[in-house]
Amino acid sequence: VQLVESGGGLVQAGGSLRLSCAASGLAVDAYNIAWFRQAPGKDREGISCISSSNGRPYYADSVKGRFTISSDVAKNTVYLQINDLKPEDTATYYCAADATFRLSPLASDYLRPHNYAYWGQGTQVTVSS
Repeated sequence: VQLVESGGGLVQAGGSLRLSCAASGLAVDAYNIAWFRQAPGKDREGISCISSSNGRPYYADSVKGRFTISSDVAKNTVYLQINDLKPEDTATYYCAADATFRLSPLASDYLRPHNYAYWGQGTQVTVSS
């Protein structure tokens, strides 16, 4: 299994980025695929997930309205569109995969890092003010 993130970079506040998570060795529609981020000196934060159980997206409250997760099954890739970037979005962004069947209305149930067995290497997002 391999997850490869791309699309990070240096952007000005207010700008947008689309991060990609290309998967091999697993089918993205058979796993919960989530995005996490980690800023220096901070804990890893769960941002968003697409559930394999119901196909629904889930978002942390801190990113609702600005972040959109989507998937392209044909390309076996999951995307994270980030709009209106803020300096506090500066972090390394990781995608991760979890094979566990989950049915929950709570985003928090999908965004716990310890639930995820497979991780990418991360892509850096830096937002300048």
